[in-house]
Amino acid sequence: NILFIVGSLREGSFNHQLATKAEQVLAGKANVTYLDYKEIPVFNQDLETPVLPSVAKVREAIQVADAIWIFSPIYNFAIPGSVKNLLDWASRALDLSDPTGPSALQDKVVTVSSVANGGHDQLFASYQALLPFIRTQVVGDFTGTRVNDEAWGTGELVLTDEAQASLEKQAEQLLAAL
Repeated sequence: NILFIVGSLREGSFNHQLATKAEQVLAGKANVTYLDYKEIPVFNQDLETPVLPSVAKVREAIQVADAIWIFSPIYNFAIPGSVKNLLDWASRALDLSDPTGPSALQDKVVTVSSVANGGHDQLFASYQALLPFIRTQVVGDFTGTRVNDEAWGTGELVLTDEAQASLEKQAEQLLAAL
């Protein structure tokens, strides 16, 4: 069970299209679900108790997943605020009486891919620092690909053969880690 987190909430986003391509690569090898986290509020400790239904739903989806694959755009050379906010909520201890206790993300196998026209190195460095800190297991070579020029007019992401091969390799690495 692989949970896909798409960092762009825009309908038809290029990162969602990349996730769809990864889902095709995983067809017959893994069950893929997409996390709906639109209802998660901005993180605020005042909202932690009682657990909000939207937070409980996200935590449950994360906990039943064997792995997480994040498809992240780059916003100002950084992790999108929506994804960082989600990870902030999901990384909090499930039992707040023990703040160092396990979270929904505890020991989850995670990998990251991105569609953007630059900034992949900065983005991936941010994820490489954040993901171990929140106690996940980072696996695989992160895949970064550019938006093909035609996509700005057609809205359709087309991968180069090299980008497709990188995506397939990343899927193999993720599956091997399970």
